[in-house]
Order: sequence, then structure tokens, then C-alpha cells
Amino acid sequence: MISTENISVERSMRYSLRQASKETKTLVYALHGYGQLASYFLRKVETVLPETVTLVAPEGMHRFYLQGNSGRVGASWMTKEARELDITENTHALDRLHLELMETFCPEKILVIGFSQGGATATRWIANGAIKPNGFVSWASVFPPDITSMTKEDFDPSMKKWFVLGTEDPYFDLNNAEIACNEYREKQFEVLRFSGQHDLNAPLVEQLIMNL
Repeated sequence: MISTENISVERSMRYSLRQASKETKTLVYALHGYGQLASYFLRKVETVLPETVTLVAPEGMHRFYLQGNSGRVGASWMTKEARELDITENTHALDRLHLELMETFCPEKILVIGFSQGGATATRWIANGAIKPNGFVSWASVFPPDITSMTKEDFDPSMKKWFVLGTEDPYFDLNNAEIACNEYREKQFEVLRFSGQHDLNAPLVEQLIMNL
């Protein structure tokens, strides 16, 4: 009989950092979507950030070739295989990163942005990890079914919560967009729509940071 077992090993999480040019007042974590790399994902918004914002883009620990067996590489937070183990390891790795960065920075506010697949990972991190952000943005992401709510019993009631979705996002047709927006509203998220597709909108990111 064949059995599948696990052993614990030491591994590394890569991340990209855009440090504030002045004293860090706001620390922003941006978790990328499926098939992206942290360094490229960070470039989408780094030019609009205020001088007092430090931006951190952790990278999923599963990297792969986007097409065939060579060429461009992307990263993923998990697949359906060994899913629960990956969820646990992601949370532990993000906690380690956060604790290490807090030894360097003393931000007044912390914002977590989770884009697409990274939105589910960010939700689970906030629900089960050590981070206590002032704000959370689930951007074009489906709320993970294993997290039942983000109510005051489980989360800081002062944490601001937004769901952001482009009006032309190909992953959310009219029906799915309405369902997603209603679900997030039920979980007390403010829903924001912007004219665009499945991508970050830099001016809106800047606005959310300013409204934190």
C-alpha cells in the first residue's frame, strides 16, 4: 500500500521591497495573483506611493514556467494538491516576514492588499495569522469559503475593509460580479468599482492608502 506523508523542512519566502524615502508611516503588503512574480507586481503601483509608504510584495513559494518548460516564470500561492498544508505554510511564512519587518519599521498604519489568488491568501493570513492591519483590500478575489466571516468576533472592528473590482474584469461576468459584491457587502466590506479589467488600478491604490 502506498501512503503519502509529510516532513517539515526549512524553506525561504522571497519578497520585493520598495522602502519609503522618508520615515515609514504606512506599511503596505501587496499579495500578487496567480502566475505573477512579486517584483513585477510591485512595479504596478510603486510610482504613485507617497514618500512615507513602504511597500512589501511577498511571493508565493510555488514557482513554475508559464508556458511549457522554459521562458517566463510565475508564482502561485497554492493549488488543489496538498491545499491545507500550503495554506498553513503560507500563513507561517507571512507571519515570519511581518515579524522581521516590524523589527525595522514602526509604521503608524498597516494595509494588506490581496489581488486575485492573493486575496484569498491575504484573507486567511488576517484570519489566522499574527498580523493586525488597519485596513484590508480584497481586490478581484473570491472570498475563501473556509473563512466564514470577518465580523467583530473574529477581527478588529476598526479594521477598514474594501472589495475592489474592475467593471470589465473577464473573471467576473455581470452575474458573478453581482454575487461577489453582495457577498462582500454582507461581510461589511465597502465595495468599490473602477473602469478597468483584472489588474490593479494605481490611482485607486493611492486613494485607499490615503483613506486608511
